[in-house]
Amino acid sequence: MRILLTGGNGQVGWELERALPALGELIATDRATLDLADPDAIRRAVREAKPEVIVNAAAYTAVDQAESEPEQAMRINGIAPGVLAEEAKRLEALLVHYSTDYVFDGTKAEPYVEDDATNPINVYGASKLAGERAIQARGCRYLIFRTSWVYAARGRNFLLTILRAARERPELRVVNDQIGAPTWCRDLAQATAAAIPKGIADASTQGVYHANGSGAVSWFGFATEILRLAGSATPIRAVASSEYPTAAARPANSRLDCGKLACTFGIAMPDWRRSVAECMREPRLPA
Repeated sequence: MRILLTGGNGQVGWELERALPALGELIATDRATLDLADPDAIRRAVREAKPEVIVNAAAYTAVDQAESEPEQAMRINGIAPGVLAEEAKRLEALLVHYSTDYVFDGTKAEPYVEDDATNPINVYGASKLAGERAIQARGCRYLIFRTSWVYAARGRNFLLTILRAARERPELRVVNDQIGAPTWCRDLAQATAAAIPKGIADASTQGVYHANGSGAVSWFGFATEILRLAGSATPIRAVASSEYPTAAARPANSRLDCGKLACTFGIAMPDWRRSVAECMREPRLPA
């Protein structure tokens, strides 16, 4: 099996580069070798690789910056997936793509299931939803994994931000009225690698799946657990979202129900507490 990976230098992509070779030959690209804002470059890369599977881990992920760069966010998150889908259909390849909890508005009281109505409340979420719809409209075989609150031992993410802030600030203030599930990139990459073989063999598995850490917590609760595991004595205070304004609005409820993933592929996402503890034992975490 030949697999083309985009976004190999990203958080999820880094883990996919280590999880996917077990399935076959991996051709990994990154931002320097493939610009997803350039549709012609996408077509060239796919046609040269001739993959059986395309895994799109590249994305515009600067949620607040997207509010002032909507065109760039849409080019990478909305248009590029459609181009990949066109090429996947031409090759009869499987396209694996990642989306987000931010396609929902967060007003539901329960965890979101895949068929719930989407209603993004920020530019980033709208661009990711456009990417989902572009893939679905092209008629290729696809698996779309919606995930949330992604973190890793490298890159830019909430976990590393909290550890750095705890070293630099006398007190931390973290919002306590947004609820979701932290997702370790490694868990997501391993779930992807586990799902691909069945996704190739059984066309009926095509569709959208929720894939995030098991359980739920607020950003404040997540930060508190990070500090506890790090042995940090830095005080932390819970605040309302209104006390911590950001350019992009965030959903109050980002919980995703992963039952469909478990039922279709037999994949159970690990509890977020276990995963964050394991991630924090990674050697690349800052001292």
